Amino acid sequence: MEKPNLSMNGDFLVVGFSDLPQLQILLFLVFLLVYLFTFLGNFLIMITICSNPHLHTPMYFFLSYLSFLDISYTTVIFPKMLCYFFMKGIQVSLTECLLQLYFFMSIGSIEFLLLTVMAYDRYVAICNPFNYMSIMNNAVCMRLAVGSWGVGFINTIPHIVLISRLSFCKSHIVNHFFCDMTALLKVSCTDTVIIDTLNYINGVVMVFLSFILIIISYSKITSSILKMKSKVGQHKAFSTCASHLTVVMLYYGSVLFTYMRPTSTYSMSDSKISSLAYVAMTPLCNPIIYTLKNTEFKNALLKRKAQHII
Repeated sequence: MEKPNLSMNGDFLVVGFSDLPQLQILLFLVFLLVYLFTFLGNFLIMITICSNPHLHTPMYFFLSYLSFLDISYTTVIFPKMLCYFFMKGIQVSLTECLLQLYFFMSIGSIEFLLLTVMAYDRYVAICNPFNYMSIMNNAVCMRLAVGSWGVGFINTIPHIVLISRLSFCKSHIVNHFFCDMTALLKVSCTDTVIIDTLNYINGVVMVFLSFILIIISYSKITSSILKMKSKVGQHKAFSTCASHLTVVMLYYGSVLFTYMRPTSTYSMSDSKISSLAYVAMTPLCNPIIYTLKNTEFKNALLKRKAQHII
């Protein structure tokens, strides 16, 4: 890989995938298609849910919010990343980096909280079905959704404040496809122990605590399902939970593998690959996972298509 010109007056060079020059066009096309399919797939879910009164239930309300999050998540990263393929030596200021990192981390935190809320929604629906609509009424759903957004955006502020005070004298080359926190910490010559500690505390509070709440919800859900006498009812209950559990495992697993390690042990090449799992694959797979076996949603989608044809 050619060494970039470092006369940047404090700006960063985000190298993206420039270490694979022979694959630049192929990677650009792949990531462009991933972004387009992610955007269109999640947008279709949102439009279908909003336009169909039969889908105006708490489960689909939270699913539409998840789709909006996935669109926001990828839009924070992909448009800028696609530019790196053709604009070599593109300069990114520290302010731009911190803004991208702030929205990326905030939306990621919101997704953890929303997945936890969705697990709680399934718990109420299956374990307390007769009181489901009174417990998960519109006001409660809105508070849970807005609360997750508020906590997510506030939770990220300490990280950004601490990173903004770092000195970046080792290098101004960010070996990643976006301004990732670990990539910025790697090029800092300031001691990052405080940020690493905050990252672990945040991981315990935000990630592990939400994961434990999901496990508790599903342990009670499983117990209730096994007590059902109807096999059809059991199958329907399990199918409504399977999609959510798949997304939880995919998202939590990839984030924990990427971030819950000391900064000194990171390999940026490995980090770029593992980051693609939650930056690209999870938002892309969510529309497929949630709609592939969802008969109710597929019927609503087919009805919407039929209306357009008529």
